Amino acid sequence: MTTHPATGEALHTVSVVVNGGLRTAQVPARRLLSDFLRHDLGLTGTHVGCEHGVCGACTVLVDGAPMRSCLMFAVSAEGHEITTVEGLAARSGAAEGDLGPVQQAFIDSHGLQCGFCTPGFLTTVTAYLESNPDPTPDEAREAISGNLCRCTGYQNIVTAVCRAAELIEERGI
Repeated sequence: MTTHPATGEALHTVSVVVNGGLRTAQVPARRLLSDFLRHDLGLTGTHVGCEHGVCGACTVLVDGAPMRSCLMFAVSAEGHEITTVEGLAARSGAAEGDLGPVQQAFIDSHGLQCGFCTPGFLTTVTAYLESNPDPTPDEAREAISGNLCRCTGYQNIVTAVCRAAELIEERGI
C-alpha cells in the first residue's frame, strides 16, 4: 500500500471516467470528490461553496444523476462516470469549442452574474432536462430550488432552464 510521504496516510487508487476519459489518482480515503476533481485532476470548474451540501455549487453528475461532490468521498466514485461542468458541452453532443444548450441558454438569458454558483446550476439543469424536456416555469423553479444563488434573484435562471429546453428541441438532442 502506498502512503502519503508527508502524512504517512494510506493512499487509495481511484479510477473514474470523468468527462468521457479514464482518470486515475492516488488519494487518502477521506478525500472528497470535489477536492479530487479540483486538486488531483485539475478540473477547477467544480466550485466548492458551503462544504455541507447545501448550496449546490459543487454539483456534478455521477452516472447522470446530480450529486453534491462535497458530500461524496472520491473512493466512493471508483468505477463510476462523472460529468463536470467542463464536460457538459461534449455530453450534449456539441462540437469541440461550442457550448452545450444549457450553457448557451444561461448566456442568452443572463442566468449568471458572478458565476460562482453557475457550474452547479448547469449540471443540475442538464440532468433535469434529460428527465423533463419541456418544463413549465414553475417546474423549472422547483428543479433549481436546491441550488443557491446570491446574485440573480433566480428569474433569469428559470428563463434559462426554459430556453435550454427550447435549444435542446431545436438541436434535436
